[in-house]
Formats: sequence, C-alpha cells, structure tokens
Amino acid sequence: MTVSRLGLGLASIGGLFAPVPEPQALATVDHAWDLGVRLYDTAPVYGYGRSEQYAGRSLAARPRAEFVLCTKVGRLIEPGGPDTQPIWADPPSGLGPRLDYSYAGVRRSVDASLDRLGTDRIDVLHVHDPDQDFPAAVTGAYRALAELRAEGTIAAVSIGVNHADVAARFLREAAAPGPDCVLLAGRYTLLDQSGLADLLPLCHRRGVSVIAAGVYQGGLLTGRDDPRVQAWQALCDRHDVPLPAVALRFPFAHPAVDAAVVGARSPREIADSMAWLSRPVPPALWHDAKRAGLLAEDVPAATA
Repeated sequence: MTVSRLGLGLASIGGLFAPVPEPQALATVDHAWDLGVRLYDTAPVYGYGRSEQYAGRSLAARPRAEFVLCTKVGRLIEPGGPDTQPIWADPPSGLGPRLDYSYAGVRRSVDASLDRLGTDRIDVLHVHDPDQDFPAAVTGAYRALAELRAEGTIAAVSIGVNHADVAARFLREAAAPGPDCVLLAGRYTLLDQSGLADLLPLCHRRGVSVIAAGVYQGGLLTGRDDPRVQAWQALCDRHDVPLPAVALRFPFAHPAVDAAVVGARSPREIADSMAWLSRPVPPALWHDAKRAGLLAEDVPAATA
C-alpha cells in the first residue's frame, strides 16, 4: 500500500474543541487532495460520527484506488452512549460513544463506519486506544480485524495509540501474523521520543510501518512558556527554519516511519503543513540540537 508522506487527520473537522461548519470541513479535505495528500485518518469517536460522514462526502467523487482511508474501532456510537468526551464541540444530539473491544462490537463498528463513510472497504483499520481494555482489544478486537483483513474488507490491521509501551505490548501479544502498522500519537516528536526506547526498533525489525501523529504536540509548540519549546524556537531562529517544519520533518529520520498525519480545520492549515514538510532542515540544526541536549545522541535525526 502506497501512501503520501503527509496525511490529513480528520479529528479537527469533526469538531475537536471548536465546531467546523460542513462547507469548511469539505473544503479542507478538498484542498488537501489538491495538494497531493492521499492518506486520510478518521474515527467513529471524532464528532461522534461526524468526521467519518464528512470524509465520506468529500472523498466520494475521488477515484477510490488513489487514496488510503483509515478509521478505528473500539468505540461504538449509539443513542445514549455513556463515554462522552467534552473535547467535541456541538456533537450530534443524543449520540455518544461506548467502549466495546469485543469481536461482535468491532464487527458492528466496522459496518457503521462503512455506512458513514459511504464505501465498501477500509484501507487501514486501527484498534483505537487499546489500553482502555487491553485484554479484549488484543483478543476479540484483533481477531475481528484479522478476519476482516482475510475477507478483504480491510487491507491492513493497525493500532492507534498514545503510549508507545502499549503498542509494543500489543505487537508482541497479538496472534500471528499481527498488525501491519501502528499510528503513534505524540510519542516520537521533538519533545517526546519515548517511542524510540522499544516500539520503533521493534517495528523496524518486524517490518511494521509507523504513522507518526501529534507531531505538533497538540499545539504545545506554539506555547512559549515551556522552556523546551523556547529552546527549540531559539535554535530554529538561529538556523532560519520554522519550528513547525522541524517538528514535522523530525520523525521521518527513523526508518520505521513512513508517513505523518496532521490535523487541520481549514484549507490554510493543511497548506501550511504541506509547505513545512517541503522546507529543508539543515543537518547542522540536528547537530546543534544534540549538543544543546534537546535530543539524545542516539536519536536518528542528523540525516533528516
């Protein structure tokens, strides 16, 4: 499966922290397509189905073989779902998520996602936050995904995690042949390289592709009160490179990382990310980052 180096995460257009009108959401996906983005990542919980619906509407006219569509399992969206999250602005009335990593629950979740997305297949299906119920996720959920992969309903099995140790454990405990890739959020970034301790080397040895997410640390890189952010900003200023460009290009130095997914709630935001990805970073910047103690010596950044 071939993906663009830059992927569009669709949590923002589902109303993450602030509502996004449908015309703006569709325009964001359309502009990402025009810029060459061919990897799109959504989830049922993003706006309680709204993100998947917007993704389906915006991609409906695109040649299906020319893009990679990812979504997730682990939360069913249903009337009165109890596991509501205050981060979603103006979600559909009366609906909410319910954690369910069972075999039957995952099959139901996939059917509902296919309906919302308006497609007959999903390219990459992540087990979302398996740490929420790890025993069920690594058995029931994984068994359902492995069957769907064998049936051709999905092309690749993945896990979407915020904790690198959880992903490494999942890879080791899942039945053969195991997941094909990992979506790792916020654990291989300028501010947090915990994914390097175990997970990324494990993925590299096994040929498991890594999609880096959360490279901007959820906006932390714009927060000037963090001394680490201040140090990175000063370093980027000395080398005349935008800090977000350095953050976005950083994970690609590791051989296990094949793509990075970034969020956007407007055409301008995805255009900015595409420009940052194209911005060269001088090798001297990585060298200086290690001398300053911002990166450990064994972090593979000098060739980025």
